[in-house]
Amino acid sequence: MEPETTLTELPGRQRAAAVWAAIGAGAAGPAVEAGLAEFGARVRFRHPLVRSAAYRSASVQTRQELHAALAEATDPAADPERRAWHRAEAAPGPDEEVAAELELCAGRARRRGGLAAAATFLERSVRLTLDPARRARRALAAAQARLQAGAPDAALGLLAMARAGPLDELQQARAGLLRAQVAFASSHGHDAPPLLLSAARQLEALDVGLARETYLEAFTAALFVGRLSPAVGDVARAVRTAPAPPGPARAPDLLLDGLALLVTEGYATGAPALRRALLAFRDHDISAEEGLSWLWLASRAAMAVWDDETWHVLASRHIKLARDVGALSELPLAVRSRILLHAHAGELAQGAALVAEAQAVAEATGIQLAPYGATGVAAWRGREAEATELIQANMDGVTSRGEGRGVTSQYAAALLYNGLGRYDEALAAAELVCQYDDIGVLGWSLTELIEAAVRSSQPARASGALRRLSETTRASGTDWALGTEARSRALLRKGQTAENCYREAIERLGRTRMRPAAARAHLLYGEWLRRENRRQDARAELRTAHGLFTAMGIEAFAERARRELLAAGDTVRKPTAETASELTAQETHIARLAVDGRTNVEIGAQLFLSTRTVEWHLGKVYTKLGVASRRELPRALARLGQAGQQA
Repeated sequence: MEPETTLTELPGRQRAAAVWAAIGAGAAGPAVEAGLAEFGARVRFRHPLVRSAAYRSASVQTRQELHAALAEATDPAADPERRAWHRAEAAPGPDEEVAAELELCAGRARRRGGLAAAATFLERSVRLTLDPARRARRALAAAQARLQAGAPDAALGLLAMARAGPLDELQQARAGLLRAQVAFASSHGHDAPPLLLSAARQLEALDVGLARETYLEAFTAALFVGRLSPAVGDVARAVRTAPAPPGPARAPDLLLDGLALLVTEGYATGAPALRRALLAFRDHDISAEEGLSWLWLASRAAMAVWDDETWHVLASRHIKLARDVGALSELPLAVRSRILLHAHAGELAQGAALVAEAQAVAEATGIQLAPYGATGVAAWRGREAEATELIQANMDGVTSRGEGRGVTSQYAAALLYNGLGRYDEALAAAELVCQYDDIGVLGWSLTELIEAAVRSSQPARASGALRRLSETTRASGTDWALGTEARSRALLRKGQTAENCYREAIERLGRTRMRPAAARAHLLYGEWLRRENRRQDARAELRTAHGLFTAMGIEAFAERARRELLAAGDTVRKPTAETASELTAQETHIARLAVDGRTNVEIGAQLFLSTRTVEWHLGKVYTKLGVASRRELPRALARLGQAGQQA
């Protein structure tokens, strides 16, 4: 009698067939009768937990044999990742060949934007690696991937595993860098900047390019700590003495040097360097990894030099890239930057819709950030109760997380109170935030201070703020910058000089994306004309302002324009409350994603909702808008004034 052939001796597809034959067709009967599974061209389970229970009910040996059979039956050219995963699950112990194959799979997953998949492959590779040095290197790579995929706690566990193995000097420096990155991702507090600065200095002698990238990360962390620490100045001074780039300066190198010049030498020197960096980010191809790392900081630089078009380009690119590759550690920053841009562009419905996504990302990742974007939307709308609550949440972060950037929420308070016509309160809030040069926000805060001081009959305080504002706007030279300066300067001038400044502001700001800024120029000009007893001219400007504010949903400033119109002898109806058909922020976001062609599954993946929850929200949208299908959504949203530029 010939010896019995074992399962592992059969060729691949024969093994898979033998497994199926050994199980037998009748084995499926009880599961089918119980309604737990369906067997056809594919096996479908009623619930994912049923599938897991069925898998776990088999012995370890049986599962390994099944995975081995499936690995052999999988085409290595057509589906290498699936084959590698089955081989890994079939391995009874450490296996360097399989571990190396998984590492290759991780590289392919990363190149196509699958950060979570890359982390999973690397983590499994670590468990199959016997050699301590290789295991430490792979654990370090897995930790980095886990952090980028939005899992800082898992990254820390892998980092501890990496540090337990032998690491060379560069790997040790990389481990220190990763620890600092986790600290920043977890809290955005005062622990991260000194850790990143130390890592950058250590890397200077080992890898100049990585050292410079780490200095950029230190800048980002320092901006969050803000006035609570001298970190921004410390980083800038360290950069000025750091080694030059090892090759031709890339966009991140230009950004690093420009920020260091801005902080140490001022706007006149730093702004031209930052403009060169921003041009490189806009016009040169940068890798996905560079984009994820530096687009938030580059967007901040665009804000600092009053470049509204570049801010739009970079913020849009950042959020798309973070979504496309599943970089959940970066998505919270990208979403909040985009919300802030929407608010300043008068696209409040779009900004409010993104607030729901920001909350979903925070819940999914556990990465909590202060609600800066939501605060800006509420302040522009003029909704005092909502804005005040959010401002307080930002200020609480100053204490609980050491996130000094939270004080910049007082800019939102100044904006809110100027809209409401409560100028003393606006002045107090603006002066608090203007005590510190928060890159990207200082200029906006100074404009609020100037308006509040003039309206509070304190022109001397406004004059000092105007001098500081001019330092940033003259160095920038954009229409947004010079238009804002002209509007602020007009408040302190008289006669024809004031009128010329108002007209310049209206012309310049009208060429920008910043529609609320242009509307405010019309409002201030109209208020000035009324005080000059030019009532007919005043009514024309005030009607324009009122119409713009109303269309954008900027309620407090619209009401301020309405009161001025009444004082100028015009009549204008006070807007009534929204109808019952108004959509919530999340419903609006889901509806616009549907209009954009996304399926329910894709919408759910982006917003971290189940497909059934998406269907439920769409049902509510259809009911509120009185439509029956997606085909009718674009027109219905347009009727509500909620269709517009996509995030």
